[in-house]
This record gives sequence, C-alpha cells and structure tokens, in this order.
Amino acid sequence: MTVDSAARVAIPFDNTYVQLPERFYARLAPTPVIAPRLVKLNVSLARELGMDPADLTSPEGVAILAGNRVPEGAEPLAQAYAGHQFGNFSPQLGDGRAILLGEVIDKAGVRRDVQLKGSGPTPFSRRGDGRAALGPVLREYIISEAFAALGIPATRSLAAVVTGEPVARETMLPGAVLTRIAGSHIRVGTFQYFAARQDDDALRELVDYVIARHYPQAAQAENKYVALLDAVIAAQARLVAQWMLVGFIHGVMNTDNVSIAGETIDFGPCAFMDHFDPMKIFSSIDQRGRYAFGNQPRIAAWNLARFTETLLTLVAPDKEQAVAIGQAALDRYKPQFDAAYQAGLRAKLGLSTAEEGDVELATDLLAAMAQGGADFTLTFRRLGASAGDPSRDAELRALFMEPSGLDAWLPRWRERLAREAVSNAERKAAMDKVNPGFIPRNHLVEEALSTAEAGDTSAFEMLLSVLARPFDEQPGKERYAQPPRPEEIVHQTFCGT
Repeated sequence: MTVDSAARVAIPFDNTYVQLPERFYARLAPTPVIAPRLVKLNVSLARELGMDPADLTSPEGVAILAGNRVPEGAEPLAQAYAGHQFGNFSPQLGDGRAILLGEVIDKAGVRRDVQLKGSGPTPFSRRGDGRAALGPVLREYIISEAFAALGIPATRSLAAVVTGEPVARETMLPGAVLTRIAGSHIRVGTFQYFAARQDDDALRELVDYVIARHYPQAAQAENKYVALLDAVIAAQARLVAQWMLVGFIHGVMNTDNVSIAGETIDFGPCAFMDHFDPMKIFSSIDQRGRYAFGNQPRIAAWNLARFTETLLTLVAPDKEQAVAIGQAALDRYKPQFDAAYQAGLRAKLGLSTAEEGDVELATDLLAAMAQGGADFTLTFRRLGASAGDPSRDAELRALFMEPSGLDAWLPRWRERLAREAVSNAERKAAMDKVNPGFIPRNHLVEEALSTAEAGDTSAFEMLLSVLARPFDEQPGKERYAQPPRPEEIVHQTFCGT
C-alpha cells in the first residue's frame, strides 16, 4: 500500500514549523496500516478546527486519520527533541511514534498542531515499532477530553482509529492511531536538543518561533529571552496548581513532556487519586516516587531550571550575569505556584475573600483526609453540599474511615465562612463550579478500555458522556462519582509505549 494524496477531504492547513531549518525535524509520511476503522471522532472539536466531520468519517477521512493517506496541504514530519527522563539526560529522543501532519488555525484564531500518534517508525524511534495500542490511545482520549471539560489546558483528542494490525507489548494488542491536537508540540526537550549541541543559532530561531506563536508580548520586552522564561514559568506554575486542585498525578514529568505552550501533554501512566495521599504514586515506571502527587510542584521547578539552562548563553553575554538573571526568573516560580494553588484551595473551600489563616485551614483538611482515607474528589464535592445545608455533614463524614480530624475541622471552617456575607445557596453554587463530581476514575477508565479492546465501546462512550459535564449533577449516573470498591482499586497505571 502506498501513501497518496487525499484531495477531497479539506483540512485547512497553514504550516509554519516546517519552515524552520531541517535540523529541527525529519520529513516523512506515516506508515500505512492494513484495515483502518474509525472508533471515535470528536465532532465538536473537528468543527472547532474548521473541519467537516462528515469528511473525516468518510473512507478518505478515515484513511487520513490512520496515516494511509496524506491530505492536501499536509507536510508530515517527526520533531527532534531531547529530554531528562527520570533525571537522566538523553541528548536525542524525538517523535518516535508520532508524525505532525501540519497546523490549522481554529475558529478562535489559534494555531494548533494536528499530529498522528502511533503512525509508524521514524528516525527517532530508537528500535521501537512506532505504533500504539488501542488501550493507551483510548485512555489518552478519555483523560485529555476530561481535562478540556475541567478547564485545564491540555492536548486534545480528535480521533481514534484501529489499524487492523496487532502490536507487540507484553502481549499482542490491537493497534490504533490517535489524532492529537495541541497548541504546539514544542517542549523543554526541544530547547535541550539544541542546547546540548551548542547550536545557539537554532536556539535563537526556536525562541523567535515560540514567542511569535505563543507569547507575542515577549517580543516587546527589553530582553525577550528573559520574557520567554517568565512566560513559560508562569504557565507551568498555573498548570501544576490546576493539576493539584483536582487530585491529578501526571506520572511522567520528564522534560520532554513539559509543553512550552503550558498544556498538559502525554497521558500515559497518569491517574486521578481516589483517597487522598500526598505521596501517591500510580505509574509502574516511577519506582522511586519521583513524580508522586506531592512532588509535582518541586519537579516542575526542576524542569524549569533545565529550561532556563538552555537559554543562558542567550540571556546575557557574561555567564555569571546570565546565571543570576536565570535564577531570579526561577525564584518567581514558587510565589506564582503558591498564589494559584492557594486561590484554588480557597475556592474549593467556598471562600470568596482571603484571610491569613486560610492556607492552614485548607492544609488541615487535607491532613484530615489523608488520616481518614477520604476520597479527594467527593470530599470537596460534599463539602459544597454541607456549605449549602449543614444537615448534610453526615454524608461528608461517611467518607472518612477515621473522622476525628474532620470533626475537629468543621467548626473552624464554619466559623471562617460566617465572616463572609455569602448565602449558603450562593456558596454551594460557587463551590460546585470548582469541585467536580466526576473525574476519570481509574477503575472506570480500565473498565472502558477492557471492553473496548474486546470490541464493545459502549462503556467508553458512556464514560466520555459523563466526563463532558464534570461539575453538573447527573441523576442516574451516581456510579461514575463513586470511589472504587476494594476489588476495583487500580494500584498501578502503565505507559503503554
């Protein structure tokens, strides 16, 4: 089978990354598959991107989404990048199983990448097969779309296609291709790739490209390199705070998985916590807990330090001066993270004003949750119900195996609430807007994936439907809000590569 042009399906490509020097990427087309079949198309996202869903569900459209045809206007390439993986530097990683078809400008005027993930080997595959299995593809689809509904910046999923070909992992699994949409796929590792080669010319071009695409205000700054540092640091501080506020554990915060655009990228061994544990780990490859829940703010700072190092030769001609400027930029990370996280905690507690003891109040609740084995998501959701009606405290208390910490905390919380002129109904409504009732619980995700791998996607579709409205009450969907029973608990998640 050969890759040919599909002119009937209109995708409004407007490509810019390919205009960078060729050492930024390798040009190649996706590797065709035997029998592609569409599993899921994100119809609303397709329209948002200026694509016709009917075109994408046609045989020609499915061929494009599988990598069997290159659409008109596409300029497929695999991007080069490096990265620290679990603290160890690899000078060359790159897209080993993904190909960027090109870029589109969506209806909001935002430039976005269209990438096929699982589309075959590339020069960066490092002996890998370049393919993806159906389970990890659908997992990324579920969680990335849940992130969109939660309002957290992330890559999106446009389509999932089965290939008709098995992939060999620990067992033989059905193969699949994900069409991933991103603000861009430029990472900290992209900068590290050129810094490791002492290629300052490429770094300058990359900086100019990133500023023009993502942070145009930085172009007006006295030192655009410092302005870019500040912008990326601020974006990461906000992003990681948002993760923490919904109990999300990324699981593989390597520098090649840190998006310069400030989006969550790579939904491999990630997971949402059930019962609260500040050092919770799910990832099967995180043997030492480097990326445990509570370590994420510190690891983000570490990753940003690696990003800062790539720009030092450009920030200032004198090394000591450059290091001082870079450190000053890094020093701005923690106050920004703390401000975003603490504001989020106040909102989750139903506080509309700030007082000095609020952070202690929030951290004491988290400590009581950890001590009592309480579910992270439901504790905050039921706290909103208790704010609206104190007689519902019993429902909140039932989440705690050991409720003494909660019992001591609730009077302090109510005393704090009483100092604000907000009605119970108004407070509950505000809390329900920030405390989701529905998250991609691991046991539900695994259930959806296992049935989909067996050919039944009904559980996958139902889970997507529920997660599309995470803050709404959904009568009849109560099981999707419940923590797992003991026999349903998922203890480990896997990368899937």
